[in-house]
Amino acid sequence: MYLDPDVSHAVKILIVGHFGVGKTTCIGSLSEIEPLRTEEEITEASEGFDDLSGTPHKKTTTVAMDFGRLTLSDSLVLYLFGTPGQERFKEMWEELSRGALGALVLVDPERLHESFPVLDLVESFGLTYAIGVNHFEGTTDYPLDEVREALNLTPDTPVARCDVRDERTSAQALITLVEHLMSQLG
Repeated sequence: MYLDPDVSHAVKILIVGHFGVGKTTCIGSLSEIEPLRTEEEITEASEGFDDLSGTPHKKTTTVAMDFGRLTLSDSLVLYLFGTPGQERFKEMWEELSRGALGALVLVDPERLHESFPVLDLVESFGLTYAIGVNHFEGTTDYPLDEVREALNLTPDTPVARCDVRDERTSAQALITLVEHLMSQLG
């Protein structure tokens, strides 16, 4: 993809993943502006809908979307849209996917089984994607080739390790996606 230095390019990127994987935190660590967050407290109304077993300390959840912006260069700005993680909001995912160039799919290696419906949605929307394996201190450090195999990814799907709380590693995962997108565009 040739980027004319005299023309600014705004690119819509989705940050997706299952419930409680760290999408809001990732956008917060990356955004150069105060991120827009549509989080609400988890209430008794979510009982029977949201599985909190993997995130027992989670107190809020995204109910519409998160939004942030990251300028990569004078000619390339990424608009980051985070999707809600619950199945009941998948119509929102469809709306948010319109006009998106690609998606960074965040996965928790301790809950990979929750990533399959997310990958199905991303693929059904025809989005190019990369995987960001959210890993942080105190969790098992699975080899990326084992994560790739467990998720049944094609060999050309990029997989990067990140800690969504850390700007540097989150940015590297996002750059991995952008490089993959640029290679797809020729």
